[in-house]
Amino acid sequence: MRPRVLLVDDHRLVREGLRRTLGDAGIEVVGEAEDGGRALALAVELRPDVTLMDITMPSMDGVTVTRRLRRRAPDTRVVMLTMHDDEELLQQALAAGAVGYLLKDAGGEEVVAAVHRAHAEGVAATAQVGAGPPLARPTGAGSPGHGPDLSDRELEVLQLLADGCAPREVATRLFISPKTVRNHLSHIYAKLEVADRSQAIVAGLRHGLIDLPEG
Repeated sequence: MRPRVLLVDDHRLVREGLRRTLGDAGIEVVGEAEDGGRALALAVELRPDVTLMDITMPSMDGVTVTRRLRRRAPDTRVVMLTMHDDEELLQQALAAGAVGYLLKDAGGEEVVAAVHRAHAEGVAATAQVGAGPPLARPTGAGSPGHGPDLSDRELEVLQLLADGCAPREVATRLFISPKTVRNHLSHIYAKLEVADRSQAIVAGLRHGLIDLPEG
């Protein structure tokens, strides 16, 4: 099933360009919004699979819209598409519930790939932001006394999810069965107090347990 996408940007030319790019790739654009308030209303009404979300907009910024969508339309996966090359905003967006963060100088193929991955896997490529790697792991994070106490194997599983691997690929890479991966995921969700993979990745980043992939 092809993804259903909502476009959110206060510049009409940007929306038109995205609509053409996605349409040429066979992705259905179900709506467009030019400000945060309209974006929230349309997302709740239309229930798109993926929302491509700008950050700086009239009435309500994209991070706030994303945070509210977690409560009002939790099945909608948000990918930030922004001009802001800012690690703090990246962290805020992921903490709010975004599954990806792309800069507007990304190529059309990157945007299309991010939409497909967000729809299929619940994660999307996240651009490297700033001078260094995004969300570098803090000193001491992941060690006893710092955040949730995940085992080494659970950390490996969570990192592979953040890298964009589906659970079956995680099993292949770690030479374990899919059932064992599911067991690890259950333990990870319980320890991080989350309900799904997207939330687990966000929580892992927030606690400094994992890193975002470069590029």
